[in-house]
Amino acid sequence: MNFSAQQIANFVDGEIVGNHDCSVTSISSIENAEPGTLSFLSNPKYSAYLESTDASIVITSKDLAEDKNYKGTLILVENPQDAIAQLISLHDQMTAKPKKNGVHSGAIVHQEAIIEDTVFIDAFSVVEQGSEIGEGSQIHTQVYIGANVKIGANCIIYPGVKIYKDTQIGDHCIIHANTVIGSDGFGFNPDQNGVYQKIPHLGNVILESNIEIGANCTIDRATLGSTKIKEGVKLDNQIHIAHNVQIDKHTVIAAQTGIAGSTKIGSYCMIGGQVGFVGHITVGDQVKIQAQSGVARSLKDKSVVQGTPSIDYTNYNKSYVHFKNLEKIENRLRTVEKELKSKHK
Repeated sequence: MNFSAQQIANFVDGEIVGNHDCSVTSISSIENAEPGTLSFLSNPKYSAYLESTDASIVITSKDLAEDKNYKGTLILVENPQDAIAQLISLHDQMTAKPKKNGVHSGAIVHQEAIIEDTVFIDAFSVVEQGSEIGEGSQIHTQVYIGANVKIGANCIIYPGVKIYKDTQIGDHCIIHANTVIGSDGFGFNPDQNGVYQKIPHLGNVILESNIEIGANCTIDRATLGSTKIKEGVKLDNQIHIAHNVQIDKHTVIAAQTGIAGSTKIGSYCMIGGQVGFVGHITVGDQVKIQAQSGVARSLKDKSVVQGTPSIDYTNYNKSYVHFKNLEKIENRLRTVEKELKSKHK
């Protein structure tokens, strides 16, 4: 595919600086770009690449382009990240292969499962009794779908995913390879001899629509009731969500985060990587939690926290200044102690 600067500027509502007829055939990162490619600059940390990149066209903002000597063509927009996201989505749609449909001869589908005609199920996948899969959904190879699972329309389930019984999944969900949904929670109770006895988990997992779950995640079924993830939530790879957790709409969570049982997380939260949550707490809406934090208490709406145990982000930064200076402070104290001792001799 070949697009001119003018066509791209029209699509993203941008202003061209340079050659309107300049054309590109692909998209690349600004630091590794080659002639004939489109790139973008949205982070000031990479602004030096604007003068050295070989990209033929770069989408950026007026502020980031100011006082830079660029050898190619610029398209100036208000938000470069939004603009490139639109273009990548367009490119993906134009290059995407047509959806498949039908059940591969190597798949095993129970005769009482309900599969829409436009569904595709690849080889070595299993669909158990009573399960339903909505129109246009794509089930890749080696997927296991347990009994009475409900999967909505236009979902993509990548290879190796395991979906245990009674799970409910809405429309337009994407679940990446080797994720497990609906496994038993970590529930054990010690008897009078201190031997841990397993607590059966009778609940299920409910995923609403437009959710994306990364590779190698685990979402446990509820002990009773449902573990629930609401509309538009996005999960990175290697995340663990324990039994009876509730995650409200449009929250995003980065990799290797773990959420203990019965914790409730609000809507529009942003949670960094390797964050740990204790169980039975409530996190409000629009909360931001920095990477590697340990959340041991409930948080109010719009809190911004960091550290273990997590504290207010501003207070953390102030405290960290003192932490970095501990060695100097200790040396000063030792000096003062020596001076005081010498005076009392």
